[in-house]
Amino acid sequence: MADLSQVEWEEQLENDANAFILDVRTPEEVEDGYIPNATNIDIHLGQGFIDEVEKLDKSKNYYVYCRSGARSGQACALMNNLGFANAYNLVGGFMNWEGEREE
Repeated sequence: MADLSQVEWEEQLENDANAFILDVRTPEEVEDGYIPNATNIDIHLGQGFIDEVEKLDKSKNYYVYCRSGARSGQACALMNNLGFANAYNLVGGFMNWEGEREE
């Protein structure tokens, strides 16, 4: 797992042909806006989150975000424990996101 600043996260994402954007916020938070092309799996689902994440391709590079960066950090650590080699946490989360967003 790596914690990346918004600039690092965006630059790495833009240059990564093997990228997968994972939004771990609640559906209500997603309604307030999201990063384009993100897949939402709510980390609050507990075992349901683990079940859904285990269906994902472990060879991809995962760019994970939440509202503030705390839940996405937990998700990245969990993903590493499940065998995902590359999970990148957006430090500061979506609240501070200044890039392109869908609303």
